[in-house]
Amino acid sequence: MKATVARVLVDGLLRAGTPRIFGVPGGGSSLDLMDAARDAGLPFVLTHGETAACIMAAVTGELTGVPGAALAGLGPGAASAVNGVAHAWLDRSPMILFTDRHPSAALGFTTHQRIDHGALFGPITKASITLEASSASHWIAHSIQLAMKEPRGPVHLDLGADVAGQATVPLATTVTSPPLPPPSAEALDEAARRIGAAARPVVIAGLQCRGEQVARWLRAFAEARPAPVLVTYKAKGVLADLHPLMLGVFTGGVIEDAILSRADLIVALGLDEVELIPRAWAWKAPVLHLAPSAASAGYVRPALEVVGDVALIVEELAPRLRERPRADWDVAELDRLKRDGRAALAVGTRGLAPHRVVEIARELSPTGTVVTVDSGAHMFPASTFWAAVLPGEFLMSNGLATMGFALPAAIGAQLVHPRRRLIAFTGDGGLMMAAAELETMARLALPIIVVVFDDGALSLIKIKQDQRGTGELPLAYAGPDRAALGRSFGLTTLVADTEETLGRAVVTALSGSGPVLIDARIDPSGYRTMLERIRGVSAARV
Repeated sequence: MKATVARVLVDGLLRAGTPRIFGVPGGGSSLDLMDAARDAGLPFVLTHGETAACIMAAVTGELTGVPGAALAGLGPGAASAVNGVAHAWLDRSPMILFTDRHPSAALGFTTHQRIDHGALFGPITKASITLEASSASHWIAHSIQLAMKEPRGPVHLDLGADVAGQATVPLATTVTSPPLPPPSAEALDEAARRIGAAARPVVIAGLQCRGEQVARWLRAFAEARPAPVLVTYKAKGVLADLHPLMLGVFTGGVIEDAILSRADLIVALGLDEVELIPRAWAWKAPVLHLAPSAASAGYVRPALEVVGDVALIVEELAPRLRERPRADWDVAELDRLKRDGRAALAVGTRGLAPHRVVEIARELSPTGTVVTVDSGAHMFPASTFWAAVLPGEFLMSNGLATMGFALPAAIGAQLVHPRRRLIAFTGDGGLMMAAAELETMARLALPIIVVVFDDGALSLIKIKQDQRGTGELPLAYAGPDRAALGRSFGLTTLVADTEETLGRAVVTALSGSGPVLIDARIDPSGYRTMLERIRGVSAARV
């Protein structure tokens, strides 16, 4: 069988460990890639939208530690993928996106309908590369290495139908990324001196702490000092939420002032500046930045940086800290601060409170359940009240958050973890943005539980003028029926508007083996109070 460009590209993905390709095929090179993937035994998952395909691929990369893969057509198909690629860019998720390219002008085709794919994806990828037969094997190896190089991210490969079937040189080079250079011994010595001199150090753990090895070293470090830990949304689970030193999610706002204002050293461990809200850094304590890459955006000006593999940095610090004085935090005070932070978001309501939806789902779900969380006000109680035990159990979009993330993310995660339960927390708006993927979930028979925080925001009261023009008459409009929507795709659908009915719905959903949609009709009256307590920390995300 001859080595065509499409076959070489698929071979590169297989060597990297990519488990499947997601996408919406166009009419050109994507068909060649699908044929090559089928012949090589690499599964292809058909989705309804290119953005959803990219989110699934990004989540696959995040959970497996190897590049996910997605494909899209040319022009409008490629443009439809932009939001998903931007998500991968902001989440530091390794991913390869293949798009169809317009045929070469040298073949006499007109270009009046052409969209410049390089200009489209250049700002939100680590590279946008036009593939040719003579160099395809080089570029697929390079792209995989680049996607995995810190900081990780998406790479775009543009492939023309006139190139995909051409013969090329088989892949000979490795697709494995070289290891990071070891951290500087001098920087490690100075970091140990600063940590040992701090009476009240606080750790902020970021997305580069998500590996299990890093999580083990983080726990050992926190307990040895001892030092309380805050985690970003992307790092939730690197220290179990029930651990006494785990104080909650770092939002970048004033809700964590009670702890950070008392710190005399902030250890930013694996914190990527893409995780920070673009605003001035609010805390006076010096920052020690320990990460695979240097800080660059300027939101934080570290007093000291140690660059290298995060697990290796903490491992190398351990012997340097052995004889240093321990920190002077009061464990009882830390427990009070943790309880106060949770209480700030536990706003009581007359109806079904959003935080109780999360708590009930967590209490009834088995160990190892993975949740995906969409953008919206519900993400604050979800990130606070869902108790994660290990990295990868809580998945939420980074940056300013990609609405419509939860459902396709759950599909991608369920395919990575076929024996674990998946719950997707989404708002009614987020559900409607990705509603077509309910069919994908049903077609693949994935036992995902979609919990919709139905706050009635899309249930409007329309006003119309009567025919005689004498006045205005109210016209009730109930908005989309989520239960009917779920049933139309073949899902079991349940409605809950109290804690009791929600509990029964979750138990019913967990007892089945197919996809379920729970329409949780929440009382949103507490959202304003909750956001006022956070003081608009992430108002742009809601």
